[in-house]
Amino acid sequence: MKRLEQSRRIKFREDERSLLLRLLLQVASAREPEIAAVLTGRRSLVSLAAEQRIPALQASGVWFQLLAIADELLAMRARRELEQGTGVDDVPGSFASVIARMAANGHSAEQVQARLDELCVGPTMTAHPTEAKRVTVLEIHRRIYRKLTELDQPRWAPRERDLLVADLESEIELLWMTGELRLERPTVEREIAWGLHFFREVIFEATPQLYGKLEGALERHYPAAPIRIPSFMRYASWIGGDRDGNPNVTAAVTAHALAEYRDTAIGWYLAQMQRLVTVLSASSNVIDLPASFKPVLQTALDKSRQADGITTRNPDEPLRQFASALLARLEATRDGGAAAYPSAGAFRADLEGLSSVLEAIGGRAVARRFVQPLLWQVGSFGFRTVSLDLRQNSTVVNRVLAELFALTNPTDPVAAGTPQWSARIRKAISEGERLEIDAGRLSAEAGELLSTFSVIARHISSSDPDAVGSFVLSMTRSADDLLAVYLLAQYCGLSTAPAGGTIRLRIVPLFETIADLQAAPGILNGLLDVSLVRRTVRDFGARQEIMLGYSDSNKDGGFLASNWELAKAQKRLAAVGRKHKVGISFFHGRGGSVSRGGAPTGRAIAAQPQGTVAGTMRVTEQGEVVSSKFANRGTGLNQLEILAAAVLAHSVGSPGDAETKETPEFDEALEALAGMSQASYATLMAEPGFLDYFNQASPVAELALLKMGSRPDRRFGANGIADLRAIPWVFAWSQNRHLLTGWYGIGSALTAFVAVRGEVGRDLLARMFEHSRFFRLVVDEAEKTLYQADMEIARLYAGLVSDSDAAKRIYARIAGEYELTRRLIGDLTGGDLSERFPMFKRRFDSLRRQMDDIHRLQVDLLRDVRARTTDQKRATDALLVSINCISAGLGWTG
Repeated sequence: MKRLEQSRRIKFREDERSLLLRLLLQVASAREPEIAAVLTGRRSLVSLAAEQRIPALQASGVWFQLLAIADELLAMRARRELEQGTGVDDVPGSFASVIARMAANGHSAEQVQARLDELCVGPTMTAHPTEAKRVTVLEIHRRIYRKLTELDQPRWAPRERDLLVADLESEIELLWMTGELRLERPTVEREIAWGLHFFREVIFEATPQLYGKLEGALERHYPAAPIRIPSFMRYASWIGGDRDGNPNVTAAVTAHALAEYRDTAIGWYLAQMQRLVTVLSASSNVIDLPASFKPVLQTALDKSRQADGITTRNPDEPLRQFASALLARLEATRDGGAAAYPSAGAFRADLEGLSSVLEAIGGRAVARRFVQPLLWQVGSFGFRTVSLDLRQNSTVVNRVLAELFALTNPTDPVAAGTPQWSARIRKAISEGERLEIDAGRLSAEAGELLSTFSVIARHISSSDPDAVGSFVLSMTRSADDLLAVYLLAQYCGLSTAPAGGTIRLRIVPLFETIADLQAAPGILNGLLDVSLVRRTVRDFGARQEIMLGYSDSNKDGGFLASNWELAKAQKRLAAVGRKHKVGISFFHGRGGSVSRGGAPTGRAIAAQPQGTVAGTMRVTEQGEVVSSKFANRGTGLNQLEILAAAVLAHSVGSPGDAETKETPEFDEALEALAGMSQASYATLMAEPGFLDYFNQASPVAELALLKMGSRPDRRFGANGIADLRAIPWVFAWSQNRHLLTGWYGIGSALTAFVAVRGEVGRDLLARMFEHSRFFRLVVDEAEKTLYQADMEIARLYAGLVSDSDAAKRIYARIAGEYELTRRLIGDLTGGDLSERFPMFKRRFDSLRRQMDDIHRLQVDLLRDVRARTTDQKRATDALLVSINCISAGLGWTG
């Protein structure tokens, strides 16, 4: 019987994708019989009548989504099988493997504790306009995933399994009928709800499970040492705080976001406390409570202001009484009542008291099961869920400050960027200057920014000061840009004293372009020379956070140059920090695609320069990356563990690990390669007609019709490449399968390098690929991107360009660089993806035929929509569905 059950399970595993395809074909055939032929490859999309194209594209998009769900399930299963087969310590990317290595390398319990105490990992949710899926669709995806996990169990009778399959088919029907196109651009309020969906469904529960996995590893390898696990996961969000180029994010919206995040955390705790009230049935007639608990209980009852009702309702049940008192105080916290907790720390202290008394009466298992997870949650989420970052552009900040200067001294105006401007800011800061601001005289822009600072000041003084995260200044070009933020904060009441105080707000520079990255060390040095900044940084633990932009630096200089400048900037900034005795922590603004830093998490962190992590790291989780990582609990837990364990592993290092040590020979070679790569990339950007080629040979102009995010595609409305946000830049090059943002210029750089250095250079490149984590990661990700690119498909898009001569010239340059890069990278790696990245290759190969078919149709649809010669609405809708399909096939948008 057991053998029969195993064979049935194995058979289901082999037929998983087939089952999903069969059910989709049934759903499609019931509505559009000819679509089944498209899904099975017997007919092309281009051959369909106009009215059949949208249903066929929709079916293809649904199939890509179903494949992604199946792949997620298979990956989760593979991780479990690896753990079962070799043991948890051998699972790559796990806490168990890191702690096992620390123990094997002789780290003492005290050293482990020290590393954990400095650990701070900050996944940061952002609402960049790259997420094409609505919450409704995400919920259907989750139900499909759960049905597949149920079907994976061997215990079902045939009748029961048939019922589960029928349920699965109904979910696919719903997915078909729901569709993905937004009828209107989402509001920021909807984006806030979208982000909170992942906390309620996955992250709240996954976080204590993450700590539990670390606890298990520590107990195995350090059984005699009571190592304490701090709440090192510190979640943040930009949703409702990122106003850079988004006029929809107002001070009122930010206040709404802070309230929603607070209510969500407290609402979660209320549900957990209600469960505690239900389960803590211990009777004083059965157990002997410590005498010290009696006054603790009485204090809790008194503070709840519901002592009589609680004791009457739960006589002889002191633990239930205690939990009920905590529940009552939480309800008051939610409602603003007199019994409210003054802080999350006070609530946590009560929970620690409950845990202690349970341990004292022999209820350690109860405490670990019901109280410890809640303690870990309160440590990570406080009364805030996330710390909300505020972001604004330096141009806006300087404009507002200039307006204030003009209002206070209209006869002596100063312009940003001048010596007089710098002197004026520094004088005002050193003197603790305050302004009497007449709000009625302010422009709308200035009034809005100052109102935002008022919201910040109000919430920093709330029951959870960490509800407000950092003020991130995008396009930071000088120390004066940052000092302008300090001064505005000072004007708006965020200083602790008129003079000689500090600013109660973390102010973080964002360095985005290659020029900004190169200037960053000098900017930081100048900033830390200012006494107010030094005092403020000291108040925040003597640590300055710096954000690094992967997107704009890539758009600015190409893939290799961008990554190398980011690595160099980190090393130089860390050195400036050491000079000023300030720790530097980096906030990596990564996106979903390789072009925007979206390499595999563990490898990307391992490839960071030595000494630049030191236990702390923040990373953005953008758009579709959030839903791919956190749509399901098993995957969410695994992704969090990979991130946190990689940060810990990088900070610990290994004795004799040559790959993490400085190698001047490698650095010198990378400097040369990056320079040559950037030169090649800049030559392409400077080609006459390139901007028209980009606009016409891609659906960049049509992307705005997708209504994905609340933010416009351009910061200030200009039409040039410089003002275009990096996300649609990458999105457009992926839609037309050029994908040049992930490889262009590398071939020319490698060719020139070998031409100059000969066989010595070729040998050096081979050694770099073997021994440099950074170089190997760049090469690997470029090779995978080249595999997804397709110059024959790209040629079809080039045919859309009105200037055919320019199109041929530019396309020929791109195609030539593509062939050169593919050949030279293949020489380095051996060129066999099936050995190095088998899952990646297998997945894309399974989609390539359908993807190519969709691209060919998209080219026709772009031609129709732009010519305005057909049914515009039908052609436009079909075009938008094709964009979604291609995004789903690639697994990311931008």
